[in-house]
Amino acid sequence: MSRHPEVKWAQREDKVFITVVLADTKDAKVDLAPEGVFTFSAKAAQHDYELKLELFDKVNVEESKINIGERSIFCILEKAEAKWWSKLLAGDAKTPHYVKLDWDKWADEDDDAGPADLDMGGMDFSKFGDMGGMGGMGMPGMGGMGMPGMDGMPDMSDFMGGDDEDTDDEGQESGATSKAVDAVSEEITEGAAST
Repeated sequence: MSRHPEVKWAQREDKVFITVVLADTKDAKVDLAPEGVFTFSAKAAQHDYELKLELFDKVNVEESKINIGERSIFCILEKAEAKWWSKLLAGDAKTPHYVKLDWDKWADEDDDAGPADLDMGGMDFSKFGDMGGMGGMGMPGMGGMGMPGMDGMPDMSDFMGGDDEDTDDEGQESGATSKAVDAVSEEITEGAAST
């Protein structure tokens, strides 16, 4: 009997993000039909995993992309029509317990772009449409998902409550932060010398 892997999803007006969380997959096969049927099968830890999701609406297979990594399979599905879906799956049935929202990628309809607009960190995506029949992709692991870059991070002084420098009576600036760092460095040096 096959098992269901954990699935996380999020969306933008024109895309749906699906992550199948399953480490050390072997013989991974992914299929996407224009009608919005997403199927997945793989082996991991001596178990068979299968998944069939009938999506809320149609998708553009040629523009959709996939990355099979060591710990997960990440898919960017292009919606056939750019509009917000009220849920991931079609029909009135309750969402299965193994399908969860991906809060790291989630954006609401009234959000401008969503969190960080998803920097993909140089992941190598292959298009679904280029897979020739999609009967079984069987792609080797891509070496992990990578982490988004730190570019664009705010300067930490923005969070420190104003100016971090003190001015003494003679008008010379001496940074309070550098004084604290010097004090800690001195304590470490003294501790190392006493051992």
